[in-house]
Amino acid sequence: MNNFNEKVNFIWKIAELLRGPYRPEQYGDVILPMAVLRRFDCLLEPTKDKVLEVAKTTDIEMILNKAAGYSFSNKSKFQFSNLIDDPDNIRANFEAYIQGFSSNIREIMENFEFDKEIKKLDENNLLFLVIKEFNQIDLHPDVVSNQEMGYIFEELIRRFSENAEAGDHYTPREVIELMTNILFNNLEDELTTKGSIFTIGDFAAGTGGMLSVATNYIKQLNPDAQVEVFGQELNPQSYAICKADILIKGQNAKNIVKGNSFTQDGHKNLKVRFALMNPPFGVDWKKDKEFIENEMKELGFNGRFGAGLPRTSDGSLLFLQHMVSKMSQDEKGSRMAIIFNGSPLFTGDAGSGESEIRRWIIENDLLEGIIALPTDLFYNTGIATYIWILTNRKNDDILKGPVRKGKIQLVDATSFYQKMRKSLGSKRHEITKEHIEEITRIYGAFEENEYCKIFDNKDFGYLKVTIERPLQLNFKISEDRIENIYGESAFSNLYDEEKVKELELKKEKGIIKKTELIKLEKLYEGKKLQDNIINALKENISHKLYKNREEFSKVLEEILGEFSLKKSLFNAVLMGLSERDETADYCYKGKKKEADPTLRDTETIPLSIDVEEYKPDPSEHIKKERENILEYVEREVAPHVKEFWIDHKKTKIGYEIPFTRHFYKYEELRPFKEIMKEVQELEKEIEAEIRKVLG
Repeated sequence: MNNFNEKVNFIWKIAELLRGPYRPEQYGDVILPMAVLRRFDCLLEPTKDKVLEVAKTTDIEMILNKAAGYSFSNKSKFQFSNLIDDPDNIRANFEAYIQGFSSNIREIMENFEFDKEIKKLDENNLLFLVIKEFNQIDLHPDVVSNQEMGYIFEELIRRFSENAEAGDHYTPREVIELMTNILFNNLEDELTTKGSIFTIGDFAAGTGGMLSVATNYIKQLNPDAQVEVFGQELNPQSYAICKADILIKGQNAKNIVKGNSFTQDGHKNLKVRFALMNPPFGVDWKKDKEFIENEMKELGFNGRFGAGLPRTSDGSLLFLQHMVSKMSQDEKGSRMAIIFNGSPLFTGDAGSGESEIRRWIIENDLLEGIIALPTDLFYNTGIATYIWILTNRKNDDILKGPVRKGKIQLVDATSFYQKMRKSLGSKRHEITKEHIEEITRIYGAFEENEYCKIFDNKDFGYLKVTIERPLQLNFKISEDRIENIYGESAFSNLYDEEKVKELELKKEKGIIKKTELIKLEKLYEGKKLQDNIINALKENISHKLYKNREEFSKVLEEILGEFSLKKSLFNAVLMGLSERDETADYCYKGKKKEADPTLRDTETIPLSIDVEEYKPDPSEHIKKERENILEYVEREVAPHVKEFWIDHKKTKIGYEIPFTRHFYKYEELRPFKEIMKEVQELEKEIEAEIRKVLG
């Protein structure tokens, strides 16, 4: 990559010409489409005369494109070099120049919405100056390779989008290079086979950096390989850059589509051999909720989201399912890599959407490994990030190397980085070539060491078992317990003083509605009922303590029988007059002991105790699993609890990946005396400095 910084700085100086009419974060609206146009201009310049000659006799794009030597062309008489010859008509000529492009290039410019910027530039006398400056830089692929151009675009976007959301647009190239190294690990024989055809997908493609790096990796190993890339991108500007890059490389630009991957799957029924993705971290999908939920209900596992839905505040695991839906089911299958923050590892309790998605991925043996990356790698966020590697062909014949079937590999690469001499936004660390090689070697070796741990799939699963304890209550009609009744919702909801004041005020002003009048009357009735219940109880205050709920219920029914209370209200009064008492009789529902909800607890049981086949069902085939659960709970719970039982109907299976826990290293605390000595020395230093200041 020769003179990369010089080219970026040159283009940045052009951007600074826009200061005034444009804010710095708006520079990209002009500079990015101009850079794309200039690159096309440089490509088409050698065949310009030939295209103009052909254009005299035909207007058919296919013929003009053939004359240009690419899948695009420009039939106008203008190019950057002669646009600057007529500054007085620069806008009209420049618009004619853009309209002269073939339809695929015009569609790219439409996504930049560049027509508005042309008008604004012209009105501020900047259009001629910007074109003149861009004419001085040669962006022909022979001078600026596709890879280098990708770096240039991404560095410009970084500068234009200092405050962009984390994960937006692109991923640092060293991270992409690590991903491709891992993705293609142990596949050298397949990649170097002559005449091979490879399909690569990125369904949150940004500017196409991942597709470019993956393609280059394969081409370097096998120049004869045919690589077909597929991408989808929501951001119009990023989509336009990605599509322009694909066109320039001579690949099929129709494979790059614009739209929301969740609601507008641009590649339905597509299956790819490889995929790489870096979806936005923590993307909110509330606006897509109805569409996604309908697809899940109607199609289930025949659609993309059959495993479950995460919370609407984070759609990361929706991207994962979308990517997995593109896995090929042929003999080679697929291998994929995706970047996440820490949330998809552990967010969501047993039975939640996130846990169910992890469960589906792991139980179907799709998760091959996860690599923890250093912090401060990305331009817009310093948070911890992870590469997930997935495949549906663990150790089939096509994949040589260690036996991975039923295993998940975790690699802690958080210390593999070097500090940058100058930070770029939030990016303070970078992964060197040596780091990439070492991480790839550790992952490929599949051997446990300081940085690598290997687990069985079931090691990340657990049962969440509900432990119930019996309800034991005593009862008494006393002044303090009568006051407790107001704390029971069924009783307190009978009367709302604030609501009554509000409705009475409306009534006085004559603006109360009929429905509100009815509501007011009900509240009056509720207050009257409350008073009647309380008065009846106060007339029967007694110090007698009852330890049997059935016995006391009969007493209470005699006192309150005249009011014909609903069951919920009667139970509210009953509970208000109660207190928990381990010496009281058990409360029953039918013939079964009733559980005390305030004493309810849960126990997390690893699936590794051979309960992975557990189902909350009383049938005979899970008898062994229930016995294992009971044995575990007896061991862990019984020593601490007098009486308990397991509510098997509430048992749930959960999955989480506590990555940090598996690599945690205990550091012994420093001795107290040593710390105090250091504090005293610091106090002396501070005191000495203060004396210097005060003289």
